[in-house]
Amino acid sequence: MRHRFALAFLAVAVPAFAEVPYPANPSMTGEAFEAYVTGKTLTYAQDGTVYGTEQYKAGRKVVWAFTEDECREGYWYDKAPYICFVYEDPNDPQCWLFFMESHGMKAMFVGEGGGADLSEVAQSAGPMGCMGPQVGV
Repeated sequence: MRHRFALAFLAVAVPAFAEVPYPANPSMTGEAFEAYVTGKTLTYAQDGTVYGTEQYKAGRKVVWAFTEDECREGYWYDKAPYICFVYEDPNDPQCWLFFMESHGMKAMFVGEGGGADLSEVAQSAGPMGCMGPQVGV
């Protein structure tokens, strides 16, 4: 009788765990993140729409651009369990949790207003094509 109760309890409890965004994957450490991203340019999407692209250079340097926007240089640092970014504009750190999944990396914003979930949708070894002020002038 106890076994039937336990099985009934598990059948009810398991779906609740499935609703957690990243249940089986712990967030990436700074070392794991650095090993995965350095030398790559990754494109991220939110809800299937391209959100932006970031180039990860040696020395934890980055270049970020929202889709069709100017590039912003910056750097990232490890503040376990978060990976935080500081860009030339704005200067406030922006912290994320990163997770590896079978089809690439996922990121969850944990700063003010949080809730942004991004998925890696493309990667390359080449540099970013940056738009800039007064290009073509």
